[in-house]
Amino acid sequence: MEENKIVFIGAGNLATNLAKAFYDKHIKISQIYSRTEDSAKSLAEAVRTDYTTTLEDVINDADIYIVSLKDDALIDLMPRIIAGKENALMAHTSGSLPLDIWPDSIKRKGVFYPLQTFSKQRIVDFRNIHTFIESNNSADYLLLEKLASSVTDEVSELSSEKRRQIHLAAVFACNFTNHMYALAEKLLKQYDMPFSYMLPLIEETEKKAHVLSPREAQTGPAVRYDEKIINKHLELLSNEPEMQEIYQLISKSIHKL
Repeated sequence: MEENKIVFIGAGNLATNLAKAFYDKHIKISQIYSRTEDSAKSLAEAVRTDYTTTLEDVINDADIYIVSLKDDALIDLMPRIIAGKENALMAHTSGSLPLDIWPDSIKRKGVFYPLQTFSKQRIVDFRNIHTFIESNNSADYLLLEKLASSVTDEVSELSSEKRRQIHLAAVFACNFTNHMYALAEKLLKQYDMPFSYMLPLIEETEKKAHVLSPREAQTGPAVRYDEKIINKHLELLSNEPEMQEIYQLISKSIHKL
């Protein structure tokens, strides 16, 4: 795509993956900002650019600012983020914040939201990541669409309300699911068994999601509400009252659904 000066404000999990994806496609990044020097320096070195840990030192003449911060931090730092950048395209990466979180002084507003779980320790392949974009004008929508299309084949327009809804679904599908893995790992450690015993089970569950609806694929004692097995499991959790409660709530939800 044509050369645009791009600045990343934030160097966390998402920003790290996205900036590296751009770099791999020979898209130049002009600067990285993070309040943490280790994060800013590490990402800047990876994409061969400059960095700063001071918002007031972020360059003001970039074309696109991709703001990838926690929601609260974005809101709190908004006046400092936008200062002197009123003519640039400001795009945040949040799944839950609306397009109009950008104030009226910003004329070019955008959202660049890749629907994926990101970690710095594992760089993902962007090609199949659904990336949802939004803008307040057609020219900047096309600019964000072109930028997204440089790293993924799955680019769609999505309104702020629809993005908020898909983010909610993603919390159930990803964050809550991973928490279940963490609880399983905790139990297995208590029983002196490795979490790796679960991996073939997790892999098969994931594969079934590609060919069956999750509702059709559901198995286990909660489907038929086998009280004998359920009660035995609850007994094993007698020293874990919070896990007992989670087990009961989810079992009832599975059976009801």
